Amino acid sequence: MITVIPDISAVYQMVNFLVLLFLLNLVLYKPIRNVILERKAKVGTLNSGVEKASADLEKQKGDYKEGLKQARGEGLKQKEVFIEEASAQEKEIITRINQKAQANFAQIKAQVAEETEQARKALEAEVEVYAKAIGEKILGRAC
Repeated sequence: MITVIPDISAVYQMVNFLVLLFLLNLVLYKPIRNVILERKAKVGTLNSGVEKASADLEKQKGDYKEGLKQARGEGLKQKEVFIEEASAQEKEIITRINQKAQANFAQIKAQVAEETEQARKALEAEVEVYAKAIGEKILGRAC
């Protein structure tokens, strides 16, 4: 069996170890822990910012879709109004054209009736002359 005789060097080693542990903690471990904690806090802040931005983006997407839906609805309503107005204008124009055509038709009908009457009067005046000429030819003598 091995026997270890305690001497003063073991105490020096323990003191040296504790001093080294204290110095390493002071110089190395605490700054590293502080940096890690700061990074954790910064990452947490950034994550909350990302989550907030993501929520805002989703809200804006919803608002955009809703606005687009409303705009389409309003556009369709305006389209229907424009179609109704155009239909009313079309009916009005067709009515005016029909009235104008009927007026022209009546005018042409009156003109044809007048020309027919003038032709009849002209033919009536010539009927007697033609009747005499036919009578002379048939009877073969002058009346």
